[in-house]
Amino acid sequence: MTEVLFYTHAPDKLRTTCQLSCKALERNRRVMILTPESQITERLSKLLWTTPSTGFTPHCRATDRLAALTPIIVDHATDQVIHEDVLINLREDMPSFFSRFQRLIEIVTNDDNDRARARERYRFYRDRGYEIVTHDLGKSRS
Repeated sequence: MTEVLFYTHAPDKLRTTCQLSCKALERNRRVMILTPESQITERLSKLLWTTPSTGFTPHCRATDRLAALTPIIVDHATDQVIHEDVLINLREDMPSFFSRFQRLIEIVTNDDNDRARARERYRFYRDRGYEIVTHDLGKSRS
């Protein structure tokens, strides 16, 4: 069954995504980052090219010819799932294919609308019997 993790009180959703992607990469995990739209895909891609500050995080889009060999996929299109290891969902809704992944990560900011949508996703996963682990990123900054 898919392990569901919520990272709450994230100061910046895209930077947190980069940090979590780098951690996963260090652990030899493959990551698919599902963005809500092409503009967010582009912004995130630019951030990944400069993360960490002394390097970059290898990534590409799902349609890239090297996608099968690339550890991190960043895309807003949902028609191609290259692997089934870690999915980071940056959309407001639940991806229909999330249960194919070993791990699903949801990142939640302090924005009221973002928190409300995250609560809906949390209830959805909980009501279907998924075990949910929550990490409060606000506590680590205090």
